[in-house]
Amino acid sequence: MWLMFTLATTLLWGLAELFYKKGSHEEEKFDHLRVCIMVGAVMGIHAIYTLMTSDITYDPMNLIMYLPVSLCYIISMACSFFGIRFIEESLSDPIENTSGAMCTVLCALLLGDEIAPMVWVAIAIIVIGILGVSYAEQDAGRERKQRLGKKLAMIAFAMPFCYALIDAIGCVLDIYFLEMETSPLLGITEENIELVANISYELTFAICGALLLVYMMYKRVKFNLPQQKDKALAAVCETAGQLTYVYAMSGNGAIAAPIISCVCVVSLLLSRVFLKEKLTKRQYMFITIIIAGILMLAVLEGE
Repeated sequence: MWLMFTLATTLLWGLAELFYKKGSHEEEKFDHLRVCIMVGAVMGIHAIYTLMTSDITYDPMNLIMYLPVSLCYIISMACSFFGIRFIEESLSDPIENTSGAMCTVLCALLLGDEIAPMVWVAIAIIVIGILGVSYAEQDAGRERKQRLGKKLAMIAFAMPFCYALIDAIGCVLDIYFLEMETSPLLGITEENIELVANISYELTFAICGALLLVYMMYKRVKFNLPQQKDKALAAVCETAGQLTYVYAMSGNGAIAAPIISCVCVVSLLLSRVFLKEKLTKRQYMFITIIIAGILMLAVLEGE
């Protein structure tokens, strides 16, 4: 069963990335906020459903206790939603998936974790790929600069990197919050600590989504729900992927993690087939290097 959940997670998150891009419109100034609202709504519904159907006793104070982690994940996703309005999904997703490598480095720097030599090799491969993508972008990004202007084009290209860094910080904080000995979360046990953390994250996202909706209403920005179909599908796939991820990792995490890391490959293929995205040969070459590094790191970390 764990393999089925692993494959489901990989496909669901790949589809989520596809629908995020498909539902984003470059000319819509607040479109990334609409995505945040839809994701917050679906996650809020899932959190409430979980509270109603499980025997967990949830302390609302955990919303505040877990807030630093929740905000890291929410802000990183908001960066991704903004960047995806302007950047090809085939380009942004592999960069965003380097957050795992950044998390490993941050754990070594901040927590004193030892890193095996081969892990450093995998990280070096990812760095080479990122530097290569940045170099290739000098030529490939000229059209984007002409279309968007130099400043906005630079900000848009920076968003996947912002996602990776902020998400990595959230992952490092999660290590602290998900350890029974150090976690400040209330009313937790070994069995429910991850569920409590996830409920806190989803409820926080729902609150942020509600606040953004109020902000858009204040700005008199239209939010026509029937027109948000792709965003809703992305949110459903994202949330469903979170659910299957838990079961996948609890079954055989050492094998599941490398398979799930292939989500950027799935996303690249789906973007090429359904969105007709085309990158330069140099970009594809360096993206392949990044993906190779990510997969190598996932295998090594799973051993």
